[in-house]
Amino acid sequence: MDSSLNKPDQIVETHSFVNSNLDLFENILNSLESVSAEAKSFLKEKVSSEGKVNNQLLEKHQHEGHGYAWFETYRIALRETLNWFKTLKKLDKSTKLESGILIFSFAEYLCQMRSGIMMSQTEVIRPENLGISNQSFSFCDSPDVAKLVKLGLSETVKLEIVESLENGFFPNLGLNDETLEMIQDQFKKFTDEEIVPNANEWHLKDDLIPDEVLKKMSELGVFSIAIPENYGGLGMGKVAMCVVTEELSRGFLAAGSLGTRAEIAGELIRLGGTEEQKNKYLPEIASGNILTTAVFTEPNTGSDLGNLSTRAQLDGDDYIINGNKTWITHGARSDLMTVLARTDSNQKGYRGLSMFLVDKPRGNCENPFPMEGMSGSEIEVLGYRGMKEYEIALDSIKVSKKNLLGEEEGKGFKQLMETFESARIQTAARAVGVSQNALELGLQYAKDRSQFGKSIIKFSRIYNKLAWMVMETTVARQITLFSAREKDNDIRCDIEAGMAKLLAARVAWSSADSALQIHGGNGYALEYPVSRVLCDSRILNIFEGAAEIQAQIVIKGLLGK
Repeated sequence: MDSSLNKPDQIVETHSFVNSNLDLFENILNSLESVSAEAKSFLKEKVSSEGKVNNQLLEKHQHEGHGYAWFETYRIALRETLNWFKTLKKLDKSTKLESGILIFSFAEYLCQMRSGIMMSQTEVIRPENLGISNQSFSFCDSPDVAKLVKLGLSETVKLEIVESLENGFFPNLGLNDETLEMIQDQFKKFTDEEIVPNANEWHLKDDLIPDEVLKKMSELGVFSIAIPENYGGLGMGKVAMCVVTEELSRGFLAAGSLGTRAEIAGELIRLGGTEEQKNKYLPEIASGNILTTAVFTEPNTGSDLGNLSTRAQLDGDDYIINGNKTWITHGARSDLMTVLARTDSNQKGYRGLSMFLVDKPRGNCENPFPMEGMSGSEIEVLGYRGMKEYEIALDSIKVSKKNLLGEEEGKGFKQLMETFESARIQTAARAVGVSQNALELGLQYAKDRSQFGKSIIKFSRIYNKLAWMVMETTVARQITLFSAREKDNDIRCDIEAGMAKLLAARVAWSSADSALQIHGGNGYALEYPVSRVLCDSRILNIFEGAAEIQAQIVIKGLLGK
């Protein structure tokens, strides 16, 4: 690499290079599509039997399969980052900051795809694992691509990015919609005024987010965004949901997650409920009068929902539900539970599962479950506080037949699957918000902290971290917004939603870790919010489908195409 590019005093016109070479970025994507096709063919041959994907073979070659999921996630993420930049350019809104992010993302991710992608801290997928030959990446050796990589990885580009941040400029989100931009401004102000000043105290005291804050969130429409207008909602769709979720999560993960409860319940009822159920529950959810919780997971089952043991037995006009559930978020202060239970014991796996809408009295910390037949205990957690997690027991809970979702047995798993796209998009947006929070905390500390006679932001190991954080946060944001747009356009996006969640969750953890490192020893102190952000970020790789489950979903979808 030309060392002159690494000298801060050398002016490199990144903006000009990017704008005059957009065809080059397109060509790289076209080449990566060919490489991907080669990997897919190689993998399909490994995991197929009699012309069909064999689950046992896919399990045997899980490392390669999940690696291909990551490879494709990178490719799609780069594609959407380029689309983001091209849109900004067309609107004359692109600056050196956006140019730097684009070229840095392509240079870094291309190098990883060529040499090794970190699926986790201990797992790397190499091209040879996917049957990709050295010749397949020969396009990287062309003078133009080599120049792009050299420039994109240079210290100068990273300095240009961080200097923009230091001067108060963050990358344009690329919403390109006046209403969405207004919503983003509104929730940014709310988060800065109501959430940020209080989040660390709520976390340290392990308090529920106060009722008065919930009321203000309701008034702003947090719980009504994606619910149709004819049922009392705003009917604004998933992109708007992402904008709101990211801003709230930037302040406190739990604040962004409150909308997830409404999102899951609202989607279940909207897609699978009877008209009577929709009219009864959706307006109440939209108004915030009813807070919801998802009651799906059981001890020792995790993501293996087909092995649920909770039973719902019909007795006259009522179902009697018995079983144990765990990791019930906001379980006490909720008014409505969406409960997945087995109604047909003779049916194995998913076929015998049904979904129930179970009304319950709202509890509190002193008396979390004031309902006959329901008991439970709090699960103490490292982070993700503000709503509380519970393990609960359902002992002969009586539920009317009218509260069987759709009033049809055996549809529970299918109904739940229809909501997963939205839930994972929303979770990706939460992760982007957490990553943005980490970036802002790391940036502010780096600007304020002086060592050896100057601000630590001037040291390359610091500004390199910040440049990486803003680059990856932007990339994760764009693949998340893409999946949301697909969903709003009624295009199936289970693969893309899985990709968004997969990447954004890793980015959130990486950004939080880097931000804490920038803080040094102070980052380990509870009084500094970055310690909370690190704890919060860790759960994002687990809930709504752990990273391994997410990769499995993505690879099955890709191989099924």
